[in-house]
Amino acid sequence: MKFEITPSSASYEKLITYCCDLHKVHFALDIVHQMCEEGLSLSIEMLHSILHASEENYEYNLVRRIYSLIGCHNVKPTSETFRSMINLSVKMKDFNGAYAMLDDLKKLNISPTSTIYNTILAGYFRESNISGAMMVLKQMESEDVKPDSHTYSYLIANCNCEEDITKYCEAMKAAGIQVTKHIFMALINAYTACGQIEKAKQVVLDKGIPVNSLNEIKGALASALACSGMMPDALNIYKEIKQNGGTLEPKPVISLIEHFTSEGDVNILLQLLEELHDPDYWFDGCCRAVVHCVTKKHLRLALDLLKQLKDEFHKDDLALDVVFDEVFSVIAERQPNDLQIGLALLQAMKDELGVTPSRKSLDFLLASCVNAKDLQSSLLIWREYQAAGLRCNILTFLRMYQALLASGDPKSAKTLLTKIPTEDPHVRCIIKACQMTYVQSTSSKMKKQKVQKKNKT
Repeated sequence: MKFEITPSSASYEKLITYCCDLHKVHFALDIVHQMCEEGLSLSIEMLHSILHASEENYEYNLVRRIYSLIGCHNVKPTSETFRSMINLSVKMKDFNGAYAMLDDLKKLNISPTSTIYNTILAGYFRESNISGAMMVLKQMESEDVKPDSHTYSYLIANCNCEEDITKYCEAMKAAGIQVTKHIFMALINAYTACGQIEKAKQVVLDKGIPVNSLNEIKGALASALACSGMMPDALNIYKEIKQNGGTLEPKPVISLIEHFTSEGDVNILLQLLEELHDPDYWFDGCCRAVVHCVTKKHLRLALDLLKQLKDEFHKDDLALDVVFDEVFSVIAERQPNDLQIGLALLQAMKDELGVTPSRKSLDFLLASCVNAKDLQSSLLIWREYQAAGLRCNILTFLRMYQALLASGDPKSAKTLLTKIPTEDPHVRCIIKACQMTYVQSTSSKMKKQKVQKKNKT
């Protein structure tokens, strides 16, 4: 722009690729718009790159802008283009938008494929909308689109009775569709969901399983067993895979970490974490491992893992805040005596990790103080807001008011109440609820104690 040089299509596409690699999809679309205004054509491959980046960055709503761009600049979409756009629409639960695109696809004389219908089918199953999924099957039949192995894998995986599993297996066999690894994994999940654990285990013994898919299918069984509370069996499968020199896929590893129940042997947990080499999966697994360690009161190990997280994501303060927020939220949901490990973790994150607690973390800790009815800890957390440079907002005041009442300090609660703005009816409702819960219940107990004392006299 500075030298008034018009870039070529190749230069523009390099810029678009660069933006997509950085997940700056909005910038990529701005460049596409400028490119089209200058009369330069956009390759369909570039459009697919933008759609892929939108999915990777969870910016599903950009599909509407991309769809509009196609219409305005005479870009010729393919069947894959529509599949990607329908996929984004379904992921943001816009099924009407997905069907509108499907109608436009037909107007362009592009035949809908089973892959496109599978995208919508999977979306309905994610939403547990069985009637919507069955409607997709009927549409496929009316359009003479034959179900493929992926269609049957979705249908089988979402069966809630053994009869349906058998029905779809027979239909698939009659259609001459080969059993794929996705079908085997769907059978495992379906049998497990129906409580047929032994049949799920029998799936991995099928002689039709390709050797190069066996570990992946065994991993699906380990994951299904872990989700069903059969952690010892799941870990046995994991150990068997390791003994045979194999590895687990990241998703089953995450599932094993999430459902890990062992009280003492955390070495297996650390071993599972070492299986994750992708940074995103490792972050997810490490967060879950930290939560497990905190809930089982392995504070030292939790801190070691948090230090690894900090070293790995030292440039991303937000990511670390998310981990601490999740840990403190779990503490807030548990028994009142878990407050002490929360306070110990707070002190350690400041002293050993040099991390300042976020507002959300302190909010969860203050909620823990309410559950524990611990006055001294409530006052300690109150001071932590100031030490972290966080101004107390209306929610913080209300939570502290609740903590003071719960821990038996109505005088301080009354003083704090004068600082809380009460114009909002919701605020007044919360204050009233706190008073009814703690003040009136305390009065009732005192009256009951007086009556009992009088009767004894």
